[in-house]
Amino acid sequence: QVQLVESGGKLVQAGGSLRLSCAASGRTFSFSRYALGWFRQAPGKDREFLATISWNNGNTHYADSVKGRFTISRDTTQNTVYLEMNTLKPEDTAVYYCAASLKRLRTAVKAYDYDHWGQGTQVTVSS
Repeated sequence: QVQLVESGGKLVQAGGSLRLSCAASGRTFSFSRYALGWFRQAPGKDREFLATISWNNGNTHYADSVKGRFTISRDTTQNTVYLEMNTLKPEDTAVYYCAASLKRLRTAVKAYDYDHWGQGTQVTVSS
């Protein structure tokens, strides 16, 4: 069983920064096989891919919409993936999800590419 638990979401002002965390665990979770990704979903919208990182080598891949503003990273000693978000905008308001995929890094860009999901954490950006 694989568990992903997000944290760090909160209300922030536009222009601010926030770091989300995703703690991964599970007896069957072979970390080196997975890519860990971040998605978000705003009310009435589809789940949107943001970024993904290879647990094995740390390579990353970003959606064009957040490239240069969001940074994904991992701490293999803490089994945690992070999403650093800068220059936040009201349109970044959404529930942010962490997910794990067995697909190759640059092909893991759709929600259906991911096998395991966290429960989500709410990020609200006020104008």
